[in-house]
Amino acid sequence: MSTSSLFKWRHFLPKIILLNVRWYCRYSLSYRDLEEMMQERGMEVDHSTINRWVLKYAPELDKRIRRHLKPTNDSWRVDETYIKVKGVWKYLYRAVDSEGNTLDFLLSAKRDSKAAARFFRKVLKGQHTHAPRVITVDKNAAYPVAIETLKEDEVIDQETELRQSKYLNNVVEQDHRHIKRIVKPMMGFKSFNTARRTLSGIEAMNMIRKGQVEGVKPGDSVSQVKFIKAIFGIAA
Repeated sequence: MSTSSLFKWRHFLPKIILLNVRWYCRYSLSYRDLEEMMQERGMEVDHSTINRWVLKYAPELDKRIRRHLKPTNDSWRVDETYIKVKGVWKYLYRAVDSEGNTLDFLLSAKRDSKAAARFFRKVLKGQHTHAPRVITVDKNAAYPVAIETLKEDEVIDQETELRQSKYLNNVVEQDHRHIKRIVKPMMGFKSFNTARRTLSGIEAMNMIRKGQVEGVKPGDSVSQVKFIKAIFGIAA
């Protein structure tokens, strides 16, 4: 989708929309926080409008960064964390490599072998991921079943090692904290689709923050802004 059609009929400039989406997905801010911050800059933007922006453009941000992601290595660290949706805990499957680079993520209503297998299939489709040499998981009994299914279907190599070690999985558990810190002010999501779309933007910003995209160094906020404007075709 072209930039002109993507922002068609919006009453604010694309750079203002992306600023709010980027801040919401990057920092521990509520929609009302952003509404007040825009007021300080002389712009009246209702928090519900910012909410609609995030739901529309967060998935688009995730989609557009994919082709720019740097290759990850073949040592996977996989774990799931909890996300509350309509007062009920759901499961966010996440994977990073041994250096802490995000491989992919998947929000799931269930925590079982089918959900785990679906997540692994998604990770394997990534342009920036390599077939795993070793997959490190915790003691969740669903993972060995999922891996066995994938081997039977010849999705992953028979030689791929599954290693169940909570200690070695610290790198992905530490990475959960960046996501949970941003999700916390949201006080849970009202629907599964809302959670899925919002989390895609949060995960995308997390990858950008870590310097996983070409031309962006870890923690360099200036280059992050330039990169996001560039992939949306917005003049600096």
